[in-house]
Amino acid sequence: MNSISANLNIMIKASEKASKTLIRDFGEVEKLQVSVKGPSDFVSSADIKAEKIIINELIKAKKNYSIISEEGGENNQDPENVWIIDPIDGTTNFLHGIPHFAISIALKSKNEIVSGLIYDPIKDEMFYAEKNNGAFFNNQRIKVSKKKDINNCLFATGGREKKQVDLVTRKSGSAALDMAYVAAGRYDGYFQNNLNLWDIAAGIIIVKEAGGIVNEINLSKNDNIKIRASNTSINEKMLEKIKNF
Repeated sequence: MNSISANLNIMIKASEKASKTLIRDFGEVEKLQVSVKGPSDFVSSADIKAEKIIINELIKAKKNYSIISEEGGENNQDPENVWIIDPIDGTTNFLHGIPHFAISIALKSKNEIVSGLIYDPIKDEMFYAEKNNGAFFNNQRIKVSKKKDINNCLFATGGREKKQVDLVTRKSGSAALDMAYVAAGRYDGYFQNNLNLWDIAAGIIIVKEAGGIVNEINLSKNDNIKIRASNTSINEKMLEKIKNF
């Protein structure tokens, strides 16, 4: 196994602990209490429970770090070190019994994402990375795809499309897993608008450490974020194709 930092070890333990309740709740999804935050934006008791477990585990280890989380908002103790948490990225999938969602945890230090973890508890697939230490999938090193012909590439996207794009695309319903799949070479690129920081924070470093390119993102913003991620060979061609997206 590759050598990992104490912080990443904490993130792994927190995600594994939270995953146990998520798997249980997913098996009884029709019994969960669900409330609506906005159009197509739901929060379930499973989100809240998983987030509480993750935060408790992180605070136990680093009690002064700040936290930005989807359900709990912001807790600013140490502005230099911030945990960014999404307990279930892909809540709509989760609530419909579709087994495609993930726990996402990132650490922002001095306004830079320095470690990230995306864990799909149903498939038991864990993607993680730390700055200057590479990207990994279940302890195996991963790299973005090497495809150069954009016509042979597969892209992930999401949200409402204003205009059709001339690319082969899929919508999976989980931004975090879309980013992880780009890092692992399953998708060749990913683009989406109107995202929240917790959707993509972990994915940013995982894609970069896997050798991919991610557009410049203002990490002091929590919402309305555009993401453009791909392998290096097709990045310019992808950006040209989606310039009106």
